[in-house]
Amino acid sequence: MTDMLSRPGLPALAYHHRPGDGPTIVFLPGYGSDMSGGKAVMLDAWAAERGRAMLRFDYRGCGASEGVFGDATLDDWRDDVLDVIDRLTQGPILLVGSSMGGWLMLLVALERPERVVGLVGIAAAPDFTEWGFDDAARDVLASDGLIVNESPDYETPEVITHAFWSSGQENRLLESEIAIDAPVRLLHGLDDSDVPPSIAFRLGRALRSADVQTILVKGGNHRLSGPRELALLRDTVARLLDQP
Repeated sequence: MTDMLSRPGLPALAYHHRPGDGPTIVFLPGYGSDMSGGKAVMLDAWAAERGRAMLRFDYRGCGASEGVFGDATLDDWRDDVLDVIDRLTQGPILLVGSSMGGWLMLLVALERPERVVGLVGIAAAPDFTEWGFDDAARDVLASDGLIVNESPDYETPEVITHAFWSSGQENRLLESEIAIDAPVRLLHGLDDSDVPPSIAFRLGRALRSADVQTILVKGGNHRLSGPRELALLRDTVARLLDQP
């Protein structure tokens, strides 16, 4: 059953939260995705079988949450993550971020360093408003206020507004040290046509943590949602949770 987190003056957020043992696994979907995706559902089922705490939710304007997708910015969605973490969980958390969710997990870890015991990025896409847009795309954003991107990995086009792009530019991380000390695991497909594998290497170098591992998946695309890739994600999360 989907619960709703009411927030005076802000859109209510849809979520599923199950208390359990150990750090709470918090899943952060990618741009335009929601908590019903295959990776989130798989992790939730795995956590349920093992009595692990798990939280998944929809950002404002996504899935079953209130709000308008096109009105939201990266700052808004970061604040949504902080709201659900602060109000729905206690103690340590393990952040799992897919694509844009991988950018958000970094921003959230910087805001709540005392609570984050580990991070797992799945095709993490920090700074994609910088490296993902050429001059022509920036001109379209400036003149039209939005841009539409098509990807072979998704059924519907991706719409990005100028407001979201500007918010992303204000939250770039890769140009300097990222002051995160928790263990980090970065899973990335070698055939990712949306986020180049080189971004995983740049992120690994920028992180201050001494415990960073980048795992490249031969034949893996951006979604990393095949059976073998889901098993890799599950095992990676399990090992981090069991790490002293």
